[in-house]
Amino acid sequence: MPSFDEVLKEAGEFGRFQKRVFFLLSQTGITFSSLFASVVFLGRAPDNFWCRIPGAAELSERCGWTLEEERNFTVLPLHLGNESATGACERLDVAWDTSASCTSPLARYGNLSTGTLPLVPCRDNWVYEQPHSSIVSEYDLVCGNAWMLDLSQAILNLGFLAGAFILGYAADRYGRILIYLISCLGVGICGIIVAFSPNFTVFLIFRFLQGVFGKGTWMTCYVIVTEIVGSDQRIVGIVIQIFFTLGIIILPGIAYLIPTWQGIQLAISLPNFLFLLYYWVVPESPRWLLTRKKGEKALKIMRNIAKHNGKFLSPHYSEITITNEEVSNPSFLDLVRTPQMRRNTLILMYAWFTSALIYQGLVMRLGIIGGNLYLDFFISGAVELPAAFLIIVTIDRVGRRLPFAMSNIVASIACLITAFLPEDIPWLKTTVATLGRLSITIAFEVVYLVNSELYPTTLRNFGVSLCSSLCDLGGIIAPFLLFRLAAIWLELPLIIFSILAAICGLLVLFLPETKGISLPETVEDVEQLPSHFGKCGKKQKHRDTNSYI
Repeated sequence: MPSFDEVLKEAGEFGRFQKRVFFLLSQTGITFSSLFASVVFLGRAPDNFWCRIPGAAELSERCGWTLEEERNFTVLPLHLGNESATGACERLDVAWDTSASCTSPLARYGNLSTGTLPLVPCRDNWVYEQPHSSIVSEYDLVCGNAWMLDLSQAILNLGFLAGAFILGYAADRYGRILIYLISCLGVGICGIIVAFSPNFTVFLIFRFLQGVFGKGTWMTCYVIVTEIVGSDQRIVGIVIQIFFTLGIIILPGIAYLIPTWQGIQLAISLPNFLFLLYYWVVPESPRWLLTRKKGEKALKIMRNIAKHNGKFLSPHYSEITITNEEVSNPSFLDLVRTPQMRRNTLILMYAWFTSALIYQGLVMRLGIIGGNLYLDFFISGAVELPAAFLIIVTIDRVGRRLPFAMSNIVASIACLITAFLPEDIPWLKTTVATLGRLSITIAFEVVYLVNSELYPTTLRNFGVSLCSSLCDLGGIIAPFLLFRLAAIWLELPLIIFSILAAICGLLVLFLPETKGISLPETVEDVEQLPSHFGKCGKKQKHRDTNSYI
C-alpha cells in the first residue's frame, strides 16, 4: 500500500481544491494581524486633554464657556505660574463654585500669584477634546495610569499564550476545523463585548479572551494549510504570511477612516463571523483524521480532493493509515523525550521568543521616534512584503536553515549599527533600521514553516502551539523592555535586540534541514531527519517499514 504522501500526490498536492482552501483560510491572517497590532490605534494618545478643576463643569455651564475657554481659564494660569506644568497631569489646588466670576474665576484669591498656589496631581477629572477617539481617553489611561495601556497589550499577548496551550491541545484532540470555527466565533463575540465594555476591567477580561480565540484561529488555519499540501508545496506556509502583512498594511487605513476606537474594534472583529461559513467548504485535515484512527473519513476527503482537482484515486484503496504509533493525548514530555525532538523544541522556543520580542519592539519603536503614525505604520507594513518574496525565491533552492540563520544575523548587525548611527543622518539610520525590520520579519516567517516541519503529525499542532507560546511571552515582555530601557537611553533596546538575534542565528544552525522532506509522521521519523550541519535538500521519506496506507 502506498504512503499518505503518495496518495496525496495522486489526488493532487496543490490543485484547485487546496488553492481554494488556502485562499479562504489565508484571510484569517488579515484579521489576526489587525488584532495583533490594534493597540497602536486603539490606544492612540489624545491630541489635547487637561485636568478639570473641581466645580469647573458647573461654572462652565453657567457661564456658557466653550471647551477652549474652559481650558484657557484652567491651564493658562497654571502655565504662567509654572512653565513646566502642562495642566495634563496636575492642576491648581483650588475649587470653583457657582459664585466665581465668569471672566476671572481666580479673582477670589486676591493678589496671590498663580505661581504661589499649590499644585495637586490629577486623579480622575480629565477633559478630552475627542473623548471617544481611543481607549486612552475612554478609560483615562493617562499620566499615572499610562502603564495600563501597556497592560492591555500584555493581556492580549497573555491571551495568545493561553490560547496556544489550550486550543493547541484541543486542536490535536478534537480536530483542526472544529477548533478553528469555535475560535472564529469566540473572536467575534469577544470583540463586540470589548467594543462596548462599560469599564476597563471588562475591557481587559474580554481582550484576554479575544487573544485566546484569536490565537486559535491563526494556529489552526496555518496547520490545516500545511497538512493538506504535498512536501514540495509547503511554501504556502510562507505565502500565508503575506496575508498577515496585508492586515498590517490595511489597519492604518481602517483607523484613518474610522474616528472612534469602538468602530476600529468592530471593524477588525466582525469579519470573523464570516469565517463560520467555512464549515461547508473546508474539510477536516485528513492527516489528523488518520492519527485518530478515522481512516474511512480521511479516505472520503482524499477522494473529494482528487475529484475537485480533476484526478482519480485508485478504487482499490479501501483503507488509509499513516502510522501504527499509538495515539495519546500530547504533553510537553513528548516534545523533549528523545534527543532530536528535545534539541528542536528548545531551539525553536528560543527562536519564537526572540523573533516576537524584536519584531514587536521594532514596531512599537515607531511610536517613540515620532512621525506620522498612519504613514509610518503603513510603510513599516509594506517593508514586510519583500520578506515573503525573498523567502519564496530562496527557501526551496538553499533550504530553510541558512536563510533562517542569516536573517537573524543581519537583523542583529542592523540593530547594532542603527543604535550608533548619528541622528543627523536620518536617511541612513532609517535605511539600516528598515533592513533590520525586513530581516527579523524573514526570521519570524521562516520559524512558522520550520516549526510545522519538525514535528510528527500526532504532535504537530501541539508542538507548534507550545513553541509559538514563547512568541506570546516575548510579546508580553516587549513593551515593558522597550519603554523602560528607552527611558535610560533611546537606543539601548536595539543593543539588547542585537544580542538576542545573534544568539538565535547561531542556534538555528543546529536544526535539521527539512527542504524537500516529507512531513514526519512519527517521533522516529523526526529522529531520523538529517543531523545538523549534515547534507540537506535531498528528498527523503523516513518511514517505519510497518507504516503504510
